[in-house]
Amino acid sequence: MKPSEQSRFDSFYQQHLSVLRLQGKADATIDAYSRAVRRVSAFFDCCPDTLNQHQLRNYFSSLVHSHSWSTVKLDRNGLQFFYRHILNKPWQWVEIMEPPKVKTLPDILSIGEVAKVIDHTREARYHPFSCASTAWGCV
Repeated sequence: MKPSEQSRFDSFYQQHLSVLRLQGKADATIDAYSRAVRRVSAFFDCCPDTLNQHQLRNYFSSLVHSHSWSTVKLDRNGLQFFYRHILNKPWQWVEIMEPPKVKTLPDILSIGEVAKVIDHTREARYHPFSCASTAWGCV
């Protein structure tokens, strides 16, 4: 960044940190939102107040391929906060495709779910543990 642009960025950045603290944001949120502003500034090597929606779309397109979905969402929220509260500009959402849906196993299986897993095993040695056993008291 040019020196004049760097001083403008520094001023906006300090305002951003101040407003985040005044609104009582958690330290992790302040860190994430300020990182978003630094990251987009480094990506374009300019102050983010001059960026247009096309540039932001290119930035998020690149970010989707290089970072996790949580980082993409945090950056979008951080930049939205920056635009609304520091630049006093309306934020136009940058359309980002939805993250893929991931099915995860529950942390704890119920007795019935464990019974289904055991009942569907091919190994006969596991079947004594199924719900058919009265020791489990399953219905």
